[in-house]
Amino acid sequence: MLLAMPAGAQWLHYGGDPGGQSYSSLDLVNRDNVDRLREAWRYQTGELARHPERRAMASFHATPLLLPEAAGQSLVFCTPFNRIIALDPASGAERWVYDPGLELGPPGTRYNCRGITWWEDRSVPDDAACRHRLYMGTGDLRLIAIDARDGRPCTGFGEGGQLDLRPAIIAELEQRLGPGAGAGLRHGDIQFVSPPVIVGGVLVTGSSNNTKFRRPDGPAGTVRAFDARTGAPRWDFDPVPRNPGDPEAAGWDPGALARTGGANAWSMLSVDEARDLVFVPTSSAAPDFFGGLRPGDNRYANSLVALRGSTGEVIWHFQAVHHDVWDLDLPAQPILFEMLRDGERIPAVAQLTKMGLVFIVNRETGEPLFPVEERPVPQDAVAGEQLSPTQPFPVRPPPLVTPGMGPDDAWGFTLLDRAWCPPEIAAAPPGGV
Repeated sequence: MLLAMPAGAQWLHYGGDPGGQSYSSLDLVNRDNVDRLREAWRYQTGELARHPERRAMASFHATPLLLPEAAGQSLVFCTPFNRIIALDPASGAERWVYDPGLELGPPGTRYNCRGITWWEDRSVPDDAACRHRLYMGTGDLRLIAIDARDGRPCTGFGEGGQLDLRPAIIAELEQRLGPGAGAGLRHGDIQFVSPPVIVGGVLVTGSSNNTKFRRPDGPAGTVRAFDARTGAPRWDFDPVPRNPGDPEAAGWDPGALARTGGANAWSMLSVDEARDLVFVPTSSAAPDFFGGLRPGDNRYANSLVALRGSTGEVIWHFQAVHHDVWDLDLPAQPILFEMLRDGERIPAVAQLTKMGLVFIVNRETGEPLFPVEERPVPQDAVAGEQLSPTQPFPVRPPPLVTPGMGPDDAWGFTLLDRAWCPPEIAAAPPGGV
C-alpha cells in the first residue's frame, strides 16, 4: 500500500535547505522498517531513447525537489538534456514537461543537469502567474525561469522567460584576451549544470568549465548574479583577481592574471539569507594539471569564498589547496550549521574536499574553528612547475579517508588487473595526499 504523504513533507532545495544540510525530520521510514520497502511506481524519462547517439556523454545527476502544496506539490527534476519534468509524487503520473529545446552541439558534448531551484515571489498575489518559480541553467548557456505550477515560461524574466549568456561570455573573453578570442569558444566549453541559488531576490549561478583540461586561457570562472524577477544583471565575481587593486592579485604573476581561465564554481553554492551571504566553492585555475604558467597560490581558486549576496563583495575567503595541479576542486556544497562551543552558538560552515579533509570555519569571518596547519608537502614536480612548499591540513576533524595509497590497496576487475597494479603502485613516488 502506498502511504499518504506526511503533512509538511517537502524538499525545497538541492541540499534540503539553502545551507545544504541534507536533513529531513521525517521518520516514517527508519532502520527498523526500511527492509520492507517495495517499489510503488516507476517513471522513465525516455531521454536516452530520444537521443541514442548522445548516450555515452549524458549523465543523470539530478536531485528532485518536492514542492509545497501552494506550488503544486509536484516532484520536479531536470534531465541531462534540460527538460524539466513534474510528477505526482504519490502515483508517479506525469503532470507537465517543459522542454527548452537544448542545442545539442557537436559529438563529444557533455550533457548533465544536477538540479533546479524553487523560489516564491511574495511580492505578487498568491494566484499570480510565476509566484512560484523554477530556475534552471542549461548546457547551451541559458538561464530559464518557469512557473512551478504549470511549467509555463515566466515572461517577465529576461526575454520570454530566459537569459542567453553566451554573448556575455564571449565579450569577457575578448575584453581579456583581445578581439577575436571569443570565436574560439566551442559549444560545451562552458555550461550551467548545477542549480543556481537565490539570496534576497538575487539569483546567483556558477558554471562548469570544460576547457580547463586542455588550455590555460579559456573562459573565466565568473560567478554571475541577476534579479530573480526580471533577470537584470546585478553583479559578477571572477575568482581570478584581474583587478591589480585586489589584495590577492599580489600573489599572482601579472601576465598570468590576464591569461588564466577557470577557477569556476561548478559545484553547489549555499546561502545564508539572514546575513546576505552566498558561499562559493571554487575549482582549480587553468590548466588543471600544470601550474608553471600561473605561479603562486592562485587565490581565489580552490577556495571557499563568502560573497555579499546583494553586491558580490568578497567578505572573506579560505583556500583549501594552494597552487592546485591535481584537479582538487572543492566538489561539495558548503554545509551551514551552528556549532556549540563553551555554551556559545557559533555560525559555522563546513567544506568537504576531494582529499577527504574537512575544513570548518566561522561563517561570518572565515576564521578556522579548529586549528589548520601549513605542513610541508613533497616537491617532486615536472620541469617548469613551482609547487607550493606547504598545504593546509585541519587538525580536527580527522580525515574522512586514510590518506595515501600503497600496493596492498590495489584492486581490479580481472586477475590481470590485480597482478599488474601492485607493482605499478609500488614504483610510484610516495606522497600521501
